[in-house]
Amino acid sequence: MTAIAPVRVEIIIGSTRVGRIAPVVADWFVERARGYPGLDVGVIDLAETPLPQDFAGSPITEGFRERIERADAFVAVTSEYNHGYPAALKTAFDSVKHEWRSKPIGFVSYGGLSGGLRATEQLRQVVAELHMVSVRQSVSFHQVRKRFDVEGETTDGAAIDSADRMMAQLVWWAESVRVQRAKDPYPG
Repeated sequence: MTAIAPVRVEIIIGSTRVGRIAPVVADWFVERARGYPGLDVGVIDLAETPLPQDFAGSPITEGFRERIERADAFVAVTSEYNHGYPAALKTAFDSVKHEWRSKPIGFVSYGGLSGGLRATEQLRQVVAELHMVSVRQSVSFHQVRKRFDVEGETTDGAAIDSADRMMAQLVWWAESVRVQRAKDPYPG
């Protein structure tokens, strides 16, 4: 029996604001994901990957495009600002096109009372247009600054359970569409 190659998942940190809590949330999720069987995890922090508005020919955009192409799945770690997602995350989705297609994506959101759920719902519309598969399970941190201790750990049982369920869905979808992409590229 042939061993299945690990699923390459890129975790994209969407917030670029000064003073952001995104690294705390992302680091927690990255640690969980790296301990999950069958995943090979990378991190793209958009604060460290400033994508230009003029996408053509930029070395940063080309490096980003190559990472997106190699990935089997994605997780977007997103804040919610004014009932929406960060502009840097939209720029990331708009920077490349075909490389996103037929790949699954999950969401880890955070914010105040809504926990970033409105941003997640809007992003589901964006990724559908890119022909991506949005997994149903997501992770959400309501009143995020109260959910993590000084070491960056959380005891939020719902988030911990949701993270494991979401990763299981990502692996299932990534392995399934990887087989189809290998024999017949997406006709979009």
